[in-house]
Amino acid sequence: MIRIISMLVLAVAATLCNAAEQPLQLAENAPQRHIVVPGDTLWGISGQFLKEPWRWPEIWRMNKEQIKNPDLIFPGDVIVLDYDSNGNPMLRKQSGNSKLRQQSDKLHPQIYSEQISQAIPPIPPNAIGPYLSEPLVVEVDGLDSAARIVATQQDRVFLGSGDTAYVNNADPSQLKWQVYRNGKPLLDPAFPNQNPADPTHVLGYEAFYLGTATQVSPGSPATFQILTAKQEIGRGDRLVPAAQPSLVAYVPHKPDFMVDGRIISVYGGVESAGRGSIVSLNRGSKEGLEIGHVLSVERNRTIVERDDDGRKVNVEIPPVRLGLVFVFRVFDHISYALIVQAESTVEVNDFVRTP
Repeated sequence: MIRIISMLVLAVAATLCNAAEQPLQLAENAPQRHIVVPGDTLWGISGQFLKEPWRWPEIWRMNKEQIKNPDLIFPGDVIVLDYDSNGNPMLRKQSGNSKLRQQSDKLHPQIYSEQISQAIPPIPPNAIGPYLSEPLVVEVDGLDSAARIVATQQDRVFLGSGDTAYVNNADPSQLKWQVYRNGKPLLDPAFPNQNPADPTHVLGYEAFYLGTATQVSPGSPATFQILTAKQEIGRGDRLVPAAQPSLVAYVPHKPDFMVDGRIISVYGGVESAGRGSIVSLNRGSKEGLEIGHVLSVERNRTIVERDDDGRKVNVEIPPVRLGLVFVFRVFDHISYALIVQAESTVEVNDFVRTP
């Protein structure tokens, strides 16, 4: 029995070592050139050229700094497949003639911001837009110090669009706000006996996004007007300054360390998800995750064996890969990720690991 387990461990270790040493493999029917068009994404283009799209930085020969601050790619640019002197594949870019491309050497912040917004994105922006500006997961104590509705117009129980709310602890310099309410706790799957009452087991809370509000006049309390209400808003609900979607020119890449995390929730309150769904992970910046990281989604498996005494025992076998996720927003101990590939249904508590 010990020998069986040892052989399995060695097989997994050998697989990991071989994967780390494998040369880049081109996708079947990889094109010799690709003309970038509106609607393209870095992930999509990478998948045309590579069997493993997360190895995009390798085929471009990027260093760590270039991964975080890459040369932008615009519609009209041409991506050309080439080979180095050793026969290894590499990509190079032939620039198009767009006005933004002609301005690429100018570093004025406004122009650079426009460039980022018009360069092709890493993943489809319509799939992640709301999650860049609406924190649907908040970390422990994330709303405790936030501004709070302490009274309502004419002492109403619930407020809607156009109604007035009175708010404590509001920063007078902030005009636009978002309204939230804490939801159910998100428990860390690392604890086998999860206890919502134990703060060490709680990674964060699902935050119910209720609507938007504007600060009409500062004070204690300050006067606010509700602009939009997706759900009823009432006394005790929290307000945070409205966030602007972050324009980050990140590229898909795998972590340079071993990640072993879990999926803790699927947006929408369901237990399973597929390609295009948003999931939250129990790993964040404190654990080394960053925007652009691509992780493999895996499910552990066991088989029943008999030991030397004939007793049934569970033996873990190599996990099955279910798909890939792309990390696009990172907090201290929680991250949002988009499922960019799914060979099977992804579920809460599935593992996320370095591919």
